[in-house]
Amino acid sequence: MNHLNEFTSIIRRGVDDYHMIDAGDKVTVGVSGGKDSLVLLQALAHLKTYYPKPFELHALTLDLGFEGMDFSPVAEMCTEIGVPYSLIKTDIREIVFDVRKEENPCSLCSKMRRGALNTAIKELGSTKLALGHHSDDAIETYLMSLIFEGRISCFKPLTYMSRAEVWQIRPMIYADEKRIERLCERLKLPIVTSTCPEDKDSKRYEIKQLISELEGSYPDIRAKIFGAMQRLPLEGWGMPEDEET
Repeated sequence: MNHLNEFTSIIRRGVDDYHMIDAGDKVTVGVSGGKDSLVLLQALAHLKTYYPKPFELHALTLDLGFEGMDFSPVAEMCTEIGVPYSLIKTDIREIVFDVRKEENPCSLCSKMRRGALNTAIKELGSTKLALGHHSDDAIETYLMSLIFEGRISCFKPLTYMSRAEVWQIRPMIYADEKRIERLCERLKLPIVTSTCPEDKDSKRYEIKQLISELEGSYPDIRAKIFGAMQRLPLEGWGMPEDEET
């Protein structure tokens, strides 16, 4: 529990800094079955027990249709921590790989997942959708935009989704991937390994490898990039106190 307490304090700092949760919110966590979303769900369930702004919590999984992915252990975990869980089956894999036979399957898959999520969270009456992106995801997205698109951009800690009429929040923006991995192991969370054939063959994976190589010469490169994103700041990344001055 000490490890979860420590991690939840990091989550709370992100939630407080960017005003992610208000009293009365119904927060739905998008749970893919990976370590990030499982750890986020555990931390938010713990935060809910003492956060001064009461909120509801729900977990939601989109089953994309890949074989060999069993989400029943995730459902059991949700029962153990007292969080309602919804599993929605989709035909996204079939459409992307069998029907459309996309050369760039990740792009279409992402759009279809977003649409399915929007529909699901509207039906649940959610006010916030919590995603498991962490600080390393932000750094990688920033570099992907710079290297592959020639622009300076990244997702925001807090984003309004007009189609679904909910706010997208990323409470783990101050948590790095290694810390998340350690907590996942200590809590023995039921990871559902992705069987997507593109899982290790993406532009993001290329950037992960690049950053790892650069760390050999510049150990603090992640901290410097993340700090620069806040100090510049990128749109939506400025600290509230900075915006007021």
